[in-house]
Amino acid sequence: MYAIGLMDQGNIDTREPVLDTVDRVSELCFGLFMALTFVGAVSAVTAGEGAGRKMFYTALGCNLAWGLADAVMFLVRTLTNRGRRLRLALTVRHEPDAAAGVRALRDALPRWVAPLIADTELELIRARIAAIPDLPQRPRFLRADMVAAAAIFLIVVSSTFPVALPFVVFSHVPTALIVSRALTIVILFGSGIALGRHSGFGEWKAGLAMAALGVLLTMAIIALGG
Repeated sequence: MYAIGLMDQGNIDTREPVLDTVDRVSELCFGLFMALTFVGAVSAVTAGEGAGRKMFYTALGCNLAWGLADAVMFLVRTLTNRGRRLRLALTVRHEPDAAAGVRALRDALPRWVAPLIADTELELIRARIAAIPDLPQRPRFLRADMVAAAAIFLIVVSSTFPVALPFVVFSHVPTALIVSRALTIVILFGSGIALGRHSGFGEWKAGLAMAALGVLLTMAIIALGG
């Protein structure tokens, strides 16, 4: 929880792991949808010798750019959230009125959590924050942030290959399109199973829902000429 995560200096500079199941699946799906849409659009206007390789390299370039942008925005979001936590900690620490410090902590709690935590519990947190001997004056990046950003970049880029590689393997573009879309739907089905297992919604239901989403997206791309 936001306020509870401020109880010591170590937690000021740390963050919850970003690459949990939902994050990994989300980044993978973003990359798949981006590549699938791009390949479908390019296939409608690309023909002749070397068309498959052109589509592969074009889709790869697209996801390289998308992966880089996604990784950079993750770092921006991480530093911004860490700055908010640090600002709250500094506010609580320098607030001479204990009641005002408790109110600041309560305002920072998610709405669904606030009714579950009493002011007496928040006072304990406020006292621990006030007792921290030294707080950083500004948020900073950690090594783990860079590792997570690199992982996001790699996930997005790697999602290009199931979609675009068939255009290198198969010289017949319509065949490559069928294989590409089939692989995408299979991967989406597996991603849905992972989400269902993580959330408790039901593995097969989530898998089929994600596969259906892939089918609908494919139909939309075909309808638009891809």
